[in-house]
Amino acid sequence: MQMKRKPQRTAGLLLLAAVTLCAGDRRVSLLPKLQPGQTLIYLIRFQSDKTVKTESKVVAPMAPNATQIDAHGLLLVEVLDVRPAGAKAMIHARGQFLTLDAGAWLNKPGDNKSGWDRQHVDPQGKSIEFTISPDGSVNEVKGLDFLFPEQQQAWQQWVARFALAWTLPANGMKFGEKWKLEQAEQIGAPISGLNWARESMYVRDEPCQASQLSIMGDVSASSAPPDTCAVLLTTATLKQKSSSKDATPEDFKLHELRTMGTAKGTNEIITYISLKSGLVVRATEEASQFMDVMVAKADGSNRVHYNVDAKSHSEILLVTETPLDRP
Repeated sequence: MQMKRKPQRTAGLLLLAAVTLCAGDRRVSLLPKLQPGQTLIYLIRFQSDKTVKTESKVVAPMAPNATQIDAHGLLLVEVLDVRPAGAKAMIHARGQFLTLDAGAWLNKPGDNKSGWDRQHVDPQGKSIEFTISPDGSVNEVKGLDFLFPEQQQAWQQWVARFALAWTLPANGMKFGEKWKLEQAEQIGAPISGLNWARESMYVRDEPCQASQLSIMGDVSASSAPPDTCAVLLTTATLKQKSSSKDATPEDFKLHELRTMGTAKGTNEIITYISLKSGLVVRATEEASQFMDVMVAKADGSNRVHYNVDAKSHSEILLVTETPLDRP
């Protein structure tokens, strides 16, 4: 009897291994299942520290400011339209900050004093409309320029995380699979030809849950049933395609300026995407960027040399229950 049982047990283990292998080969679509009229709320936390060292005998033209930002707030997103586009869809949506508690420590060149300028955003503030294209790019952005700088950066952090699924393979992903993508830097910089080389990997599945926000601002797991999320690890490297001897962007040329220099950066992003809804439940990012730039007039006069060193941390959380829902 013992001789007969051993082959049966071995066969069972082989069958279990085969089932596990098939599960690992299963491709999962991580696109969100959105409908017109649907609303989402995200809590955004964003911290950044940017230092600028300037060497110049003249006022630095278009030079950046050294800032420290600590912002957190609730962003309401309303889906206005969903248009099929092949295996994916084009999404048109509107975002509005319900609350934003932001502190910005500004240190402008020439200032002897600097301090925290805290802002509390009016719930009836301005909104921003945008479109997420099938390739993951964010287009037709309207209203961004009317928001506070802290609002702009918080929204940019959110939309970058939310649009990640559109950059993944249209036929879905499986465990261990990697996906590479190169995207142009969308935030204006004094150096042209900057591109992000991104690589995303489907690491594992993990239990996850949306968040709830108390009236005191405490964050905890929501009362909704627990979910399962695909965990994606994304690493990004900033690459410069322009020459360090002539890296002038078009908007600098319009001001009759010339730039030379280099830029580099690295980002690490962990994203939790619900396997049920396709929504980003949670995402965190650690970023570090550095620029060494010389800005001068087109004839080479009035040169200004500055170094920019910036680090940031951001987190976005899907919120299903907030004090705003209560009477």
